[in-house]
Amino acid sequence: MSNNNNRALVPEAKQGLNNFKNEVAGAMGVPFTDYNGNLTSKQCGSVGGEMVKRMVQQYEQGLK
Repeated sequence: MSNNNNRALVPEAKQGLNNFKNEVAGAMGVPFTDYNGNLTSKQCGSVGGEMVKRMVQQYEQGLK
């Protein structure tokens, strides 16, 4: 029995997150496509890290 918890809690947010990922990747010069197997872990990780950084900044601005 698999314990896979990798599912979207809000399925409607998937397209928005994909758009955000592509926006961040484009700003960083990382060539994201439908297939990203040719990218390094560092490239993919840097995009994910920048996404989190921007989301945290946006959240913190909302608290002020």
